[in-house]
Amino acid sequence: MNILNFSTNFLNLLTQCAEQSSRQRQHKNIHKNYNEPCQRLFNAIGLNSYIRPHRHLLSCQDECLIAVRGRMALLVFDDVGKVVQTIRFGTQFNIKHQSFGVGVNVPADVWHTVIAESPGSILFEAKSGPFIPEQAKEYAVWAPEENTSEAAEYFLELKQLI
Repeated sequence: MNILNFSTNFLNLLTQCAEQSSRQRQHKNIHKNYNEPCQRLFNAIGLNSYIRPHRHLLSCQDECLIAVRGRMALLVFDDVGKVVQTIRFGTQFNIKHQSFGVGVNVPADVWHTVIAESPGSILFEAKSGPFIPEQAKEYAVWAPEENTSEAAEYFLELKQLI
């Protein structure tokens, strides 16, 4: 029997790997292969991790994001790149903010990004399979590519909107 234990040690190791990564994030797949009907993974996201806005329209897969640790913000964009909604969620929150939840479900056609608001933030992500890498994400043409000077400036602007 191969039971996976998502222990504190498991989460700490994932966070350490994210901190050492140039992208400031690290994922760990739980599914055995890309053909499984349910794709599941943990994703540790650092405070300085820029995730280029994207959507999953090509794969027609909604994405369920549940906070396992930390605090995050989902930013939703219109088709030209204007932020139209910000949803904060996580495991650390103030009970005065009753709209603050533990996760979100993002429809496949929605442009979005996630920004970590606290160190050691980790998501659990689930979406239907199979996973086809060339159809997984459609990046927004109006958002700068990762690891560019434009991305760094854009990321700061997004963080200020939260």
